[in-house]
Amino acid sequence: MSRRSTPFPDPEPVRLASGRLARFVRDGDRRQLIVDGTPQSEVNLLDPTELEFSYVRHMGHVLDLAFAPRRPLTAVHLGAGAMTIPRYVEATRPGSRQQVIELERDLIDFVREHAPLPAGASIRMRYGDAREQLGRLPGGLVGRVDALVVDVFAGPQTPAHVTTVEFFGEAGRLLAAEGVLLANVADGHELRYARRQIAALREAIGPVVLVADPSVLKGRRFGNIVAAASAAPLELPGLARLAASGFPPAVVVDDAAAVRWLRGAAPRRDDDAESSPLPKRLFT
Repeated sequence: MSRRSTPFPDPEPVRLASGRLARFVRDGDRRQLIVDGTPQSEVNLLDPTELEFSYVRHMGHVLDLAFAPRRPLTAVHLGAGAMTIPRYVEATRPGSRQQVIELERDLIDFVREHAPLPAGASIRMRYGDAREQLGRLPGGLVGRVDALVVDVFAGPQTPAHVTTVEFFGEAGRLLAAEGVLLANVADGHELRYARRQIAALREAIGPVVLVADPSVLKGRRFGNIVAAASAAPLELPGLARLAASGFPPAVVVDDAAAVRWLRGAAPRRDDDAESSPLPKRLFT
């Protein structure tokens, strides 16, 4: 589908309290959020089910297949961006109850001004550090969350303290028996970082399914790996076909193959945690 051009100028950028610069780029009904030069999110205001970023699209596929169609979900999102996935859940599963945790209140104010949330959506915002706020969520959520999405970035990097066994253990206590934790893992080259983070997720939660561009999984370029984990092996019929049909085409790695891919990597823990590597376009 071709994009429509727009006669309206892009909104003026805003300097956040953190010092980072946030701006929106308009393209027809689409808005792309860019922070310090790094694209963070893209939304289609008229069709929130249109997911432009491939890793976000993979997350949407997992949510579509893990739960019965149109079934409202209880969801918690760590990291907001332009709230692409919360909008998607609201559009595909009306009546869902969602909590979004974001560190920067002024970023959300900027998003709401230029990319308003759907009227009537049950999306509650909480502000503060993602890990700290986990412990402040209502006790009634413990053991009742269907989908927990971890997509936390400070600029182009994932902070160290949201990549460990201890963190995923804290997050996992919110999950319902058949709940799914989805994590966006960014890495490239030798994939040491991604392997340790996914090993931590697997130890804390359970079997994993990975979705990514095969060149990313092979360490040939920097990119995003979607890791989905649940207490029991995930049954996601049709995921491989959906992933392969997108652009760029992606592959699905089940838990048994993921264990081989991990190559015995030690799960990352709080005492040796580090932020994700800076992105690079190409590795040789």
